[in-house]
Amino acid sequence: MHGMRVGRARITVLIVDDHRSFGEALAVALGKEGDLEVLPVTVDGVSAAKAAAEHQPDVALVDLQMPGIDGFETSRRIKAASPRTTVIILTGADDELALGRAIQAGAHGFLRKTIAVQELAEAVRSAERGDPVNDRDEIEFALRRLRRLRASDDDIAHRFDRLTPRELQILQLLADGKTPDDMAAELEVSRNTLRTHIQNILMKLGVHSKLDAIVAAIRHGRVSTVEVPDAEDETIDLTQVPTGEEAR
Repeated sequence: MHGMRVGRARITVLIVDDHRSFGEALAVALGKEGDLEVLPVTVDGVSAAKAAAEHQPDVALVDLQMPGIDGFETSRRIKAASPRTTVIILTGADDELALGRAIQAGAHGFLRKTIAVQELAEAVRSAERGDPVNDRDEIEFALRRLRRLRASDDDIAHRFDRLTPRELQILQLLADGKTPDDMAAELEVSRNTLRTHIQNILMKLGVHSKLDAIVAAIRHGRVSTVEVPDAEDETIDLTQVPTGEEAR
Protein backbone atom coordinates (compact mmCIF):
# COMPACT_ATOMS: atom_id res chain seq x y z
CA MET A 1 0.00 0.00 0.00
CA HIS A 2 1.29 3.41 -0.93
CA GLY A 3 1.90 5.73 2.03
CA MET A 4 0.11 9.01 2.63
CA ARG A 5 1.65 12.01 0.87
CA VAL A 6 3.23 14.12 3.58
CA GLY A 7 1.71 17.58 3.82
CA ARG A 8 -0.63 17.06 0.85
CA ALA A 9 -4.27 16.08 0.44
CA ARG A 10 -5.05 12.73 -1.08
CA ILE A 11 -5.57 12.40 -4.83
CA THR A 12 -9.30 12.37 -5.58
CA VAL A 13 -10.36 9.81 -8.17
CA LEU A 14 -13.64 9.56 -10.10
CA ILE A 15 -14.49 6.16 -11.65
CA VAL A 16 -16.92 6.05 -14.58
CA ASP A 17 -18.05 2.58 -15.68
CA ASP A 18 -21.47 1.29 -16.75
CA HIS A 19 -20.58 -2.06 -15.14
CA ARG A 20 -21.24 -0.89 -11.60
CA SER A 21 -19.87 -4.07 -10.02
CA PHE A 22 -16.53 -3.55 -11.75
CA GLY A 23 -16.45 0.14 -10.88
CA GLU A 24 -17.23 -0.46 -7.22
CA ALA A 25 -14.73 -3.30 -6.92
CA LEU A 26 -12.07 -1.09 -8.49
CA ALA A 27 -13.04 1.71 -6.09
CA VAL A 28 -12.50 -0.63 -3.13
CA ALA A 29 -9.09 -1.68 -4.44
CA LEU A 30 -7.87 1.85 -5.16
CA GLY A 31 -9.36 3.07 -1.89
CA LYS A 32 -6.88 0.87 -0.05
CA GLU A 33 -4.09 3.07 -1.39
CA GLY A 34 -3.37 5.53 1.41
CA ASP A 35 -2.89 8.51 -0.91
CA LEU A 36 -6.00 7.96 -3.05
CA GLU A 37 -9.55 9.06 -2.23
CA VAL A 38 -12.16 7.47 -4.50
CA LEU A 39 -15.42 9.32 -5.10
CA PRO A 40 -18.77 7.52 -5.53
CA VAL A 41 -18.79 5.52 -8.78
CA THR A 42 -20.75 6.96 -11.73
CA VAL A 43 -22.18 4.79 -14.50
CA ASP A 44 -22.61 7.11 -17.50
CA GLY A 45 -21.36 10.30 -19.11
CA VAL A 46 -24.14 12.52 -17.79
CA SER A 47 -23.67 11.60 -14.13
CA ALA A 48 -19.89 11.70 -14.58
CA ALA A 49 -19.99 15.29 -15.83
CA LYS A 50 -22.21 16.30 -12.90
CA ALA A 51 -19.88 14.60 -10.42
CA ALA A 52 -16.86 16.26 -12.03
CA ALA A 53 -18.47 19.67 -11.77
CA GLU A 54 -19.38 19.09 -8.11
CA HIS A 55 -16.19 17.44 -6.84
CA GLN A 56 -13.50 18.70 -9.26
CA PRO A 57 -11.57 15.39 -8.99
CA ASP A 58 -7.85 15.21 -9.66
CA VAL A 59 -8.15 12.16 -11.92
CA ALA A 60 -11.05 10.43 -13.70
CA LEU A 61 -10.90 6.80 -14.84
CA VAL A 62 -13.38 6.46 -17.69
CA ASP A 63 -14.59 3.25 -19.34
CA LEU A 64 -14.45 3.44 -23.13
CA GLN A 65 -17.30 1.09 -24.07
CA MET A 66 -20.43 2.57 -22.50
CA PRO A 67 -23.91 2.65 -24.07
CA GLY A 68 -25.13 6.02 -25.26
CA ILE A 69 -22.28 8.37 -24.42
CA ASP A 70 -18.95 6.58 -24.95
CA GLY A 71 -15.70 7.20 -23.11
CA PHE A 72 -14.42 9.74 -25.62
CA GLU A 73 -17.46 12.00 -25.32
CA THR A 74 -17.55 11.45 -21.55
CA SER A 75 -13.94 12.67 -21.40
CA ARG A 76 -14.88 15.84 -23.25
CA ARG A 77 -17.78 16.47 -20.88
CA ILE A 78 -15.65 15.88 -17.79
CA LYS A 79 -12.98 18.28 -19.06
CA ALA A 80 -15.64 20.89 -19.84
CA ALA A 81 -17.13 20.54 -16.35
CA SER A 82 -13.76 20.35 -14.56
CA PRO A 83 -10.76 21.51 -16.65
CA ARG A 84 -8.39 20.63 -13.81
CA THR A 85 -9.33 16.94 -13.97
CA THR A 86 -6.93 14.58 -15.70
CA VAL A 87 -8.75 11.83 -17.59
CA ILE A 88 -7.49 8.30 -18.23
CA ILE A 89 -9.61 6.12 -20.51
CA LEU A 90 -9.84 2.39 -19.72
CA THR A 91 -10.89 -0.35 -22.12
CA GLY A 92 -11.30 -4.10 -22.16
CA ALA A 93 -11.22 -4.33 -25.96
CA ASP A 94 -8.50 -4.10 -28.62
CA ASP A 95 -8.60 -0.82 -30.54
CA GLU A 96 -5.43 0.34 -32.25
CA LEU A 97 -6.83 3.82 -32.87
CA ALA A 98 -8.22 4.36 -29.39
CA LEU A 99 -5.10 5.99 -27.92
CA GLY A 100 -5.05 8.68 -30.59
CA ARG A 101 -8.79 9.26 -30.27
CA ALA A 102 -8.47 9.43 -26.47
CA ILE A 103 -5.77 12.12 -26.65
CA GLN A 104 -7.79 14.12 -29.17
CA ALA A 105 -10.81 13.88 -26.84
CA GLY A 106 -8.79 15.58 -24.11
CA ALA A 107 -7.77 12.47 -22.18
CA HIS A 108 -4.32 12.24 -20.66
CA GLY A 109 -3.83 8.60 -21.53
CA PHE A 110 -5.30 5.23 -22.38
CA LEU A 111 -4.90 1.94 -20.48
CA ARG A 112 -6.21 -1.62 -20.70
CA LYS A 113 -8.58 -2.85 -18.00
CA THR A 114 -6.34 -5.88 -17.56
CA ILE A 115 -3.71 -3.68 -15.90
CA ALA A 116 -2.90 -4.67 -12.32
CA VAL A 117 -4.44 -2.46 -9.64
CA GLN A 118 -1.02 -1.38 -8.35
CA GLU A 119 0.02 -0.32 -11.85
CA LEU A 120 -3.23 1.58 -12.26
CA ALA A 121 -2.67 3.34 -8.94
CA GLU A 122 0.80 4.38 -10.11
CA ALA A 123 -0.72 5.63 -13.39
CA VAL A 124 -3.18 7.75 -11.38
CA ARG A 125 -0.29 9.28 -9.43
CA SER A 126 1.64 9.93 -12.64
CA ALA A 127 -1.39 11.56 -14.26
CA GLU A 128 -1.98 13.77 -11.21
CA ARG A 129 1.64 14.96 -11.42
CA GLY A 130 1.22 15.66 -15.14
CA ASP A 131 3.53 12.84 -16.17
CA PRO A 132 2.55 10.68 -19.17
CA VAL A 133 0.91 7.32 -18.60
CA ASN A 134 1.68 6.19 -22.16
CA ASP A 135 5.04 6.26 -23.92
CA ARG A 136 5.44 9.54 -25.83
CA ASP A 137 6.55 7.75 -28.99
CA GLU A 138 3.46 5.54 -28.73
CA ILE A 139 1.24 8.63 -28.47
CA GLU A 140 2.89 10.37 -31.42
CA PHE A 141 2.61 7.23 -33.55
CA ALA A 142 -1.07 6.80 -32.64
CA LEU A 143 -1.86 10.43 -33.50
CA ARG A 144 -0.02 10.24 -36.83
CA ARG A 145 -1.86 7.03 -37.73
CA LEU A 146 -5.21 8.55 -36.80
CA ARG A 147 -4.52 11.66 -38.89
CA ARG A 148 -3.56 9.52 -41.89
CA LEU A 149 -6.68 7.41 -41.54
CA ARG A 150 -8.92 10.47 -41.31
CA ALA A 151 -7.24 12.03 -44.33
CA SER A 152 -7.84 8.79 -46.23
CA ASP A 153 -11.46 8.72 -45.05
CA ASP A 154 -11.97 12.31 -46.21
CA ASP A 155 -10.53 11.41 -49.60
CA ILE A 156 -12.83 8.38 -49.94
CA ALA A 157 -15.82 10.47 -48.84
CA HIS A 158 -15.21 12.83 -51.76
CA ARG A 159 -14.76 9.91 -54.14
CA PHE A 160 -18.36 8.83 -53.55
CA ASP A 161 -19.42 12.01 -55.36
CA ARG A 162 -17.96 10.49 -58.53
CA LEU A 163 -20.41 7.59 -58.49
CA THR A 164 -23.47 7.67 -60.71
CA PRO A 165 -26.97 7.01 -59.29
CA ARG A 166 -26.86 3.54 -60.86
CA GLU A 167 -23.51 2.78 -59.23
CA LEU A 168 -24.85 3.90 -55.83
CA GLN A 169 -27.84 1.64 -56.40
CA ILE A 170 -25.49 -1.28 -57.07
CA LEU A 171 -23.57 -0.49 -53.87
CA GLN A 172 -26.82 -0.71 -51.94
CA LEU A 173 -27.62 -4.06 -53.53
CA LEU A 174 -24.16 -5.31 -52.61
CA ALA A 175 -24.71 -4.16 -49.03
CA ASP A 176 -28.03 -5.98 -49.03
CA GLY A 177 -26.18 -9.20 -49.83
CA LYS A 178 -27.82 -9.73 -53.24
CA THR A 179 -26.25 -12.31 -55.54
CA PRO A 180 -24.93 -11.22 -58.97
CA ASP A 181 -27.82 -13.02 -60.67
CA ASP A 182 -30.39 -11.29 -58.46
CA MET A 183 -28.74 -7.91 -59.01
CA ALA A 184 -28.60 -8.34 -62.76
CA ALA A 185 -32.26 -9.37 -62.85
CA GLU A 186 -33.36 -6.45 -60.65
CA LEU A 187 -31.37 -3.94 -62.69
CA GLU A 188 -32.37 -5.60 -65.97
CA VAL A 189 -28.77 -5.77 -67.20
CA SER A 190 -26.45 -8.60 -68.22
CA ARG A 191 -23.89 -10.11 -65.86
CA ASN A 192 -21.12 -8.54 -67.99
CA THR A 193 -22.66 -5.08 -67.68
CA LEU A 194 -23.04 -5.55 -63.93
CA ARG A 195 -19.39 -6.63 -63.68
CA THR A 196 -18.35 -3.48 -65.54
CA HIS A 197 -20.37 -1.29 -63.15
CA ILE A 198 -18.74 -2.95 -60.14
CA GLN A 199 -15.26 -2.53 -61.62
CA ASN A 200 -15.99 1.16 -62.19
CA ILE A 201 -17.15 1.51 -58.56
CA LEU A 202 -13.93 -0.04 -57.25
CA MET A 203 -11.79 2.13 -59.54
CA LYS A 204 -13.57 5.38 -58.60
CA LEU A 205 -13.38 4.63 -54.87
CA GLY A 206 -9.77 3.44 -55.07
CA VAL A 207 -10.52 0.18 -53.23
CA HIS A 208 -9.57 -3.39 -54.09
CA SER A 209 -12.67 -5.44 -53.40
CA LYS A 210 -16.43 -5.32 -53.14
CA LEU A 211 -16.13 -5.80 -49.39
CA ASP A 212 -13.87 -2.72 -49.11
CA ALA A 213 -16.43 -0.73 -51.10
CA ILE A 214 -19.30 -1.87 -48.88
CA VAL A 215 -17.41 -1.08 -45.67
CA ALA A 216 -16.52 2.41 -46.95
CA ALA A 217 -20.11 3.01 -48.08
CA ILE A 218 -21.47 2.02 -44.67
CA ARG A 219 -18.89 4.13 -42.85
CA HIS A 220 -19.81 7.20 -44.86
CA GLY A 221 -23.55 6.65 -44.75
CA ARG A 222 -23.94 5.98 -48.47
CA VAL A 223 -25.92 2.77 -47.98
CA SER A 224 -28.46 1.64 -45.41
CA THR A 225 -27.96 -1.53 -43.42
CA VAL A 226 -29.87 -3.64 -40.94
CA GLU A 227 -28.26 -3.14 -37.53
CA VAL A 228 -26.90 -6.28 -35.89
CA PRO A 229 -26.75 -6.33 -32.08
CA ASP A 230 -23.21 -6.01 -30.74
CA ALA A 231 -22.35 -9.34 -29.17
CA GLU A 232 -18.86 -8.29 -28.09
CA ASP A 233 -18.21 -9.40 -24.55
CA GLU A 234 -15.95 -7.00 -22.72
CA THR A 235 -12.90 -8.70 -21.20
CA ILE A 236 -12.25 -7.59 -17.65
CA ASP A 237 -9.51 -8.87 -15.42
CA LEU A 238 -10.74 -8.91 -11.83
CA THR A 239 -7.91 -11.01 -10.47
CA GLN A 240 -6.37 -7.95 -8.87
CA VAL A 241 -9.66 -6.53 -7.58
CA PRO A 242 -10.96 -7.65 -4.16
CA THR A 243 -14.46 -9.07 -4.08
CA GLY A 244 -16.73 -10.82 -1.56
CA GLU A 245 -15.33 -11.08 1.93
CA GLU A 246 -12.00 -9.57 0.89
CA ALA A 247 -13.74 -6.41 -0.38
CA ARG A 248 -15.51 -6.05 2.94
